[in-house]
Formats: sequence, structure tokens, C-alpha cells
Amino acid sequence: MAASSSAASFSASSKVARIGLISDTHNLVRPEALRHLIGCDAIIHAGDICEPAVLDALRDIAPVTAVRGNNDFGPWADGLPTHATLTVHDITILVVHDIADVGARREPVRVVVTGHSHQPRIDERDGVLFVNPGSAGPRRFKLPISAGLLLIDGAQVHATLHTLIA
Repeated sequence: MAASSSAASFSASSKVARIGLISDTHNLVRPEALRHLIGCDAIIHAGDICEPAVLDALRDIAPVTAVRGNNDFGPWADGLPTHATLTVHDITILVVHDIADVGARREPVRVVVTGHSHQPRIDERDGVLFVNPGSAGPRRFKLPISAGLLLIDGAQVHATLHTLIA
């Protein structure tokens, strides 16, 4: 599969940018997820959206950067990239659905946002912050329903995970 790419630049009006992280909604827009995202300057959706209405609901809150997941099919999904790059202040963020698709990316990134596993996780390796917000959609196994948040202030970034439904 050829990897398409999308790049965007973002300038927050406030000093600290709040970037909402969501993934694996699988066509379920939970009110808890929408409440979590209110007040964000931008939203990143790391794939498995399943229907364009999900992105429409998120765009009502803030600008959205989204990538195609392995369950995103049809003409609406053909326009979604498999990789996206977003720059917020001094932080470059790479978004892919499956962490296995990160590969040997050439551009330097400070944050990688992924989905796919439904397992919320924050991990830092070799100066790169890896964040999987988990799944905000249907429950899988006994995993929590969750989302995340990036707080970016210049060259500083802090990630948090939030359980929406235990």
C-alpha cells in the first residue's frame, strides 16, 4: 500500500496549545469524547473513523487532522492520508493509525500519535513521545474507553490520557 502524506501547520492563539487526541471511534461519537475535546485548539484522529459524520462532529469543535485506519473504506476515506504531519508551535507531530507504519520516517518529529491497538499508552523513546489515546469508540475486550491531550508550549510538550468510561 502506498503511503500518502499530509502536512499542516497550526498556530494557536493562546500561549499553550491544547490538542485533543482521539482514535478508533468506529462510527461511535460518544458525548464523553465530545466533552473531553471541548476547548481544544485542534483535534487529531488517529484512524478507524468508519463514517465521515464522525469527522463532521469533531470539526464542530476544532480543526481536525485525521488519518485513514484499516477500517476506513469508501470514497469518503480515499481522501484521508495514511500519514499526516502537523506542526504546533515548535513541535512536529506524526500521525499514523498503526505504529508499525511509522517506519523510517525522514522528517524529524517530536511526537508520534497512533491508534489501532485500542490500548492507551504514553511512551518516550530516543526523544520521541509516542502517544496512543486508546479507543473512544466501542469497547474492545476489557480496555477502557479513552482519549488523550497534548499541551504544547513552544518547544515543550506534555501528553495525558483520560479515561472517558472505565
